[in-house]
Amino acid sequence: MTQQVSKPQKDTLGALPTWDLSDLYPSADSEAYRADCEAVDQDAKTFRRDYAGRLAKLDGKELAEAIARYEAIEERLVRLSSFAQLTYSADMSAPENGRLLQSVQELGTEVNAELLFFALELNDISEERLESLYAEPSLARYRPWLRDLRAFRPYQLSEDLERLFNDKQVTGRAAWTRLFDETMAALRFSFDGEMLSSAEILHKMTDPAESVRKEAALSFSNGLQERLPSFALITNTLARDKATEDTWRGFARPVSSRNLANFVEDEVVDALVEAVTEAYPRLAHRYYQRKAQWLGKERMPYWDRNAPLPEADDRVIPWEEARETVLSAYGGFSSNLADIGKRFFDNAWIHAPVAPGKAPGAFAHPTVPSAHPYLLLNYQGRPRDVTTLAHELGHGVHQVLAGPQGHLMASTPLTLAETASVFGEMLTFQALLKQTQDATQRKVMLATKVEDMLNTVVRQIAFHRFETELHKRRAEGELLPDEIAEIWMATQRESLGPVFDFDDSYRVYWAYIPHFIHVPFYVYAYAFGDCLVNSLYAVYQDADTGFAEKYMEMLSAGGTRRHKELLAPFGLDASDPAFWNKGLAVIDGLIDELEALDTA
Repeated sequence: MTQQVSKPQKDTLGALPTWDLSDLYPSADSEAYRADCEAVDQDAKTFRRDYAGRLAKLDGKELAEAIARYEAIEERLVRLSSFAQLTYSADMSAPENGRLLQSVQELGTEVNAELLFFALELNDISEERLESLYAEPSLARYRPWLRDLRAFRPYQLSEDLERLFNDKQVTGRAAWTRLFDETMAALRFSFDGEMLSSAEILHKMTDPAESVRKEAALSFSNGLQERLPSFALITNTLARDKATEDTWRGFARPVSSRNLANFVEDEVVDALVEAVTEAYPRLAHRYYQRKAQWLGKERMPYWDRNAPLPEADDRVIPWEEARETVLSAYGGFSSNLADIGKRFFDNAWIHAPVAPGKAPGAFAHPTVPSAHPYLLLNYQGRPRDVTTLAHELGHGVHQVLAGPQGHLMASTPLTLAETASVFGEMLTFQALLKQTQDATQRKVMLATKVEDMLNTVVRQIAFHRFETELHKRRAEGELLPDEIAEIWMATQRESLGPVFDFDDSYRVYWAYIPHFIHVPFYVYAYAFGDCLVNSLYAVYQDADTGFAEKYMEMLSAGGTRRHKELLAPFGLDASDPAFWNKGLAVIDGLIDELEALDTA
């Protein structure tokens, strides 16, 4: 399926694909959708009647059968919610789409209330008893899922309290998140006589003309300022909501629950944050000082951060060229990787055009193993849009490869999920760099890659430090917008360096970052993935044979293995304090190469 865009855009971008969700359901009014809504509700009730209070007495085969039934109910529910979420993401301004999402969230709350007992009773089974039951092969298959489920044992509450948290979710965190999404989707930003969406105005901030970048930056700030009280209220409420649940569950720090969900130790994340923070001067500060020189300036306003270099080719990259670029790069590494990636283009699995009400940014949604993932982009033909395509396709391929693990074990922690996406970006960059002999264009490519890596590593750790301080300060009371802005400005100045001028218009930019709202403390996963991929790619460059096969096996493992086990075949260990500096040294080396090109 393709969406026809305006003629000037169509002439350059070509026909952009939109997704077809009928592989999930024909429509929200279809008999299949209605039947699954009724079935998942009834199956959950029957499941509770059959098993509540009985799990401790089941033998290995019976327990495996119970988990298989639970998995089927969960997969059907996620299929329903995926359809609703994707429909909503394509147009968040349509009231019927918001109603659809709300209805399935309410259904999910009711179903999860019926199923809550299952995890609680599973976690009450003693370790010795469970070990003896693993002699049954059908149960042993679920061992990784049970391992991860039982990691939360110290933090689980009574069934009544768990049910209360579950029931309040749809009118609590989910409602505030929806309010944020719909507020952002509805915002329009004035630019040169037009009213643009957030994706369109942010795109203008990468324009070659400084006057365009400045107008876009100030317009974006003005638009956010109009809704700043709402954004501050949402942020304060969700931070307090998280603190309440963390206190009840006994998590020591705001980040601890996310680390546990990622199955990565607190000290590993602390080491990553410390390593990146210490590297700010030699990475971001050094690079942006050099960029200021390239732009002919002693200091840069913040809207120059993503400015293209003066020598950059500002042509618009058609969709078909982007497709071929990414698939060719994937194919140079592994024909299997490219073949899976090609399926996203050959089928209607991608939604690419900018559209009114559409969710900004980009994502890959795994849906369920019995279907396939979908990608959302806002493709406008810039080089960064091509790397975004490579990034999200990496997620999509990973999700396809992990699908055979089944619904309960296909998903991976965020830290490892970002590995596949960032590796896809690296493959695309390296393939293009090898084809580039012109010194000027090589410099542009290297600079673009360095900026992408700084955005992924330095900027995301700065975001993490902002979140950490915000949650710490929120524990003392509600934060005013100006107080949130002070935290924002401090972490931005620290990370980006003294070459930047940040005026008051930048003080509101914290408000548009969706990760703070959707998944608190998500952002460090990007830096984790980038540093990991840098180390992984260095192993690939030195490997004789077999690397691609080991890499594909790693992706196919889904959530069945932890990071230490997955990285061991490559000789890597993220718990080694020196590990992060190895990854950061790759960025160091690229900046060294840029400086060498400058003096050549």
